[in-house]
Amino acid sequence: MPPKGKITPDMIAQAGMELVREQGHERLNVRSAAAALGCSTQPVMYHYKTAAALKAAVYEQADAFHTAYLMQPDAADENPLLGIGLRYIRFAAEEGNLFRFLFQSGMLPAMQLQALIAAPETAPLLEITAAQTGLTQAQAADVFTQIFLTAHGCACLIAGGGMAYDAASCAALLMRSLDGAVYAMRSERSGT
Repeated sequence: MPPKGKITPDMIAQAGMELVREQGHERLNVRSAAAALGCSTQPVMYHYKTAAALKAAVYEQADAFHTAYLMQPDAADENPLLGIGLRYIRFAAEEGNLFRFLFQSGMLPAMQLQALIAAPETAPLLEITAAQTGLTQAQAADVFTQIFLTAHGCACLIAGGGMAYDAASCAALLMRSLDGAVYAMRSERSGT
């Protein structure tokens, strides 16, 4: 009988993420990860000495999946900021268990909203938003904040079952939020 394949940390994290996707983060533990892989708990404990270490690895895997999901450009995106906002909300609708794990399980690393705005990945969105609206970079950051808060609020409600997902309604809400934020920034600039 040939030896079984070696269980790698990536295999464990991927299996853990799939388990969270299907059953929720509450079901993630060493035993359930091992069962998902069809192995004993020994390989899981060899690579992840504690359940917290396992959850952290699965969190990183889920976060990378979420980021890739958000950054998939859509040819129909006239406004990349709105496109990402809509994908953020759609992710919560399609991947509710992962969304709750990422943002409502207490695993989210402490990050201030300002750090998100200052992140290198956000810079192209701010540049495009400024160019499309005629706003300054600082004003574009304020617009980004408005869109992020609106999208995150919708996504949390959808993932938690407090709001039904309707792509057209979410798009209209984000568009009004964008228009309102741009109008407010222009009004502040002109002093009206």
